[in-house]
Amino acid sequence: MINCAIAGLGRWGRALVEAAQNEPRLSVVRAVEPDMSGAASFCAAHGLSPATSLQAVLAEPEIDAVLLATPHSLHRSQVIAAAAAGKQVFCEKPLALKRRDAAEMFAACRNAGVLLAVGHNRRFWPSMQALRAMVAGGELGTILHVEGHNSNENSQGITQGWRLSPEESPGGGLTGAGLHVLDGFVSLLGPARQVYARLSEREAGPPPLDTATLAIEFVNGVSATLATVRATPFYWRVHVFGTKGSAEVLDEGTMVLRKSGEAPATTRYPVVNTLTAELSAFADAVERRQPFPVPEADVLATLAALEAALQSMQSGYPVACHTAYQ
Repeated sequence: MINCAIAGLGRWGRALVEAAQNEPRLSVVRAVEPDMSGAASFCAAHGLSPATSLQAVLAEPEIDAVLLATPHSLHRSQVIAAAAAGKQVFCEKPLALKRRDAAEMFAACRNAGVLLAVGHNRRFWPSMQALRAMVAGGELGTILHVEGHNSNENSQGITQGWRLSPEESPGGGLTGAGLHVLDGFVSLLGPARQVYARLSEREAGPPPLDTATLAIEFVNGVSATLATVRATPFYWRVHVFGTKGSAEVLDEGTMVLRKSGEAPATTRYPVVNTLTAELSAFADAVERRQPFPVPEADVLATLAALEAALQSMQSGYPVACHTAYQ
């Protein structure tokens, strides 16, 4: 049994606790939350014992791992502290806004001999897994271009807090929803070379009315475009164009394949609980059964592209990404 503490009991932290109940190897027993009075009923219902601080939890020998669902500005200090205490770490995305900070966190965990797993749950969508296999297997031929979009309407229901802060969540919808697509691109294509990004702001809100658009060039020569809108209903699209065909993922279980001279073919995959799936993968990695399927190199490449996009939004010019090739 892997005994865990959860730090952060907002919407996503609570979802992680509930998802962990479907993974028998994980037991979430402790909780750290600034507004513990507001989380008291949730803790009682899920058997969580409140802790006074994360430092207090890290000092407890019976705690094996920590799940971090906190603002990214806290991640660096929390991850490094957890590593120093010998705790395994699962951290929700974004791990950081700067590649350098993320690299320091991975190094701290590696030096301490513990795992750092980053929660990119869309990687576990059956449709995206099938798309990665299709691209890697060459069914689409030479990949030329990729288009992506993720909007989620979350800003309509949020009127305050860190998710509306330009310091904590810059780039409009990019840091939240758009980052899922950016990670999807990296999982398909590898690191980006250059990003040209624009944030178009109509109203500050709440809810904020803005759009983020990116034009990306990858190291392997593939081009890509990405867009995200915070104040429109949920929409997902990742469309890969190759010399032998194109494949378009429309949600967690739907893919449309197009080939010359053939009618579009739609495949529907069984839906899974992706939060449980990523926590099961975390347990596998802690038990050394297999590596966590979001490798460090991909996390760093995604954050390098995010960092370049945010800089491009400020400067108005394309920005080169920091990659392992530089």
